[in-house]
Amino acid sequence: MSRRLFASLVAVLVALALPASVLAQEYLFRVDKEVVDVSWNADGTESIEYTFTFTPQSGSHAIDFVDVGMPVSSFDMSTASADVNGSPVSVSQGDYQGNGSGFAVVLGGSAIQPGQTRSVHVLIGRVSNVLHLDTNDSNLASAVFAPTYFGSQFVTGNTDLTVNLHLPPGVKPDEPKYHNAENWPGTAQPQAALDSQGRVTYTWSSADATASKQYTFGASFPKTYVPADAIVTAPTFDFSGALGWIVGNLGTCFCISFIGFLFVGLPIISAVQGRRRKLQYIPPKIGIEGHGIKRGLTAVEAAILMEQPLDKVMTMTLFGVIKKGAAQVTSRDPLKVQVTDPLPEGLHDYEMAFLKAMQLDAAARQTELQSMMVALIKSVGEKMKGFSSKETQDYYKNIMEQAWAQVEAAQTPEVKGEKIDQNLEWTMLDRDYNDRSRRVFTGPIFYPMWWGNFDPTYRPMSTGSHAGTASPTPSLGHGSTALPGADLAASVVGGVQTFSGKVLGDVNTFTSRVTNLTNPPPPPSTSSYRGSGGGHSCACACACAGCACACAGGGR
Repeated sequence: MSRRLFASLVAVLVALALPASVLAQEYLFRVDKEVVDVSWNADGTESIEYTFTFTPQSGSHAIDFVDVGMPVSSFDMSTASADVNGSPVSVSQGDYQGNGSGFAVVLGGSAIQPGQTRSVHVLIGRVSNVLHLDTNDSNLASAVFAPTYFGSQFVTGNTDLTVNLHLPPGVKPDEPKYHNAENWPGTAQPQAALDSQGRVTYTWSSADATASKQYTFGASFPKTYVPADAIVTAPTFDFSGALGWIVGNLGTCFCISFIGFLFVGLPIISAVQGRRRKLQYIPPKIGIEGHGIKRGLTAVEAAILMEQPLDKVMTMTLFGVIKKGAAQVTSRDPLKVQVTDPLPEGLHDYEMAFLKAMQLDAAARQTELQSMMVALIKSVGEKMKGFSSKETQDYYKNIMEQAWAQVEAAQTPEVKGEKIDQNLEWTMLDRDYNDRSRRVFTGPIFYPMWWGNFDPTYRPMSTGSHAGTASPTPSLGHGSTALPGADLAASVVGGVQTFSGKVLGDVNTFTSRVTNLTNPPPPPSTSSYRGSGGGHSCACACACAGCACACAGGGR
């Protein structure tokens, strides 16, 4: 009894000694209040000031960094500063994990612990290249701003948000005009006033805002109040002169070549690109680069991120539910799956949807599996917000290579079978799985005890028996028996082929239907270019009279 008591005390002391960040879960916080002041200065630059009031939720990660997205990359980092409840903290571009340009507030010893409520004040004094010509009046400069926002998976509750736009010094109250707020839960029109410095100020406020949504605000004022070179304009291009020079130098051959390319080459290229796009089911927003690795994805979710063929993803899902004891295959051709009743705990949403679909008839099953894949792809997209898709893919490729290395290093049938049991879905992330499994799964292997629930034709055979003679073989103590590894490899590959030909039909057609919902082709343009200018290097989309907006803050 004394030994047990001592062990329990040691476990408690170790747990208490661990940092809160180790024991905590992912970030989850409320932004109780947010006040944003954006000022356009006499030199045409922009100053941005945020005051966030954060409350991390119980059991979540302490807020140790706050990512602040910037409208453009041309901001002066030397003018950035921050404090927590008045105590100065550092700022760093290197620690920023948001989309586009920005910097991180490093709270350090002022980290906000779960249950605490603290104010984080951030100031950036100089941001250039943020003004554009108003698309409706070339005598006006357009100033547009969207406050930084956080990943929806990290934010809970509503935010009391106030946004103040301070126009340049000297602008008279009857000269400017505001832009209606976009995507805003409050009144689209602002309240106008003069601030303490006599500047015209437009203010939008709402207690029903959400810190994970993008809202856009703006105003236009006479461009004479800022230097002409502070307004970003599109470069001019003498198209007719350039075309005349080209035609004059290249002559008839060029014209014939161009016409041939226009009427023959372009349709061919478009057809090839269209076919390729139909198999790219990942929506573009997943590919937007954030920073850092998204850990914790399942092998199936990692396969989605890597855009593995959907028949392979289905087979990986089938292995997952079988290994969890949720189903068994009763027939391979046609594929029939019997669902366990009651279902075990711990199934993912996509596994539940998969099991539901596999109980339907062939036509209804395809439709349900399509819905399952669309939901899974969107779920992976949500999880990847604020993270780097490239870094994350490299991370899971490394896990895949480690899984193969463990199988290849196994020296006995027992160990090799154990490693295959543990790593089967991860090895399937390899695009060369078919050939590699045949090379690696050699000699006798102890099959997992659940293998019969995947392959009804599974028959234990002794590797030492005479040809054609089946007999019991030694087991690992959990129901496994030694069989040729090549048969296991062929069975996995055959499972993928079954989904491709017998369940999904033509896999390209099935994938195309999914792609049309998750990554549809862009609609044809119905309006001409308005010349509002770009100027933003972020993931924001600002369709406004002069475009310069802040980006998502990276989700923390």
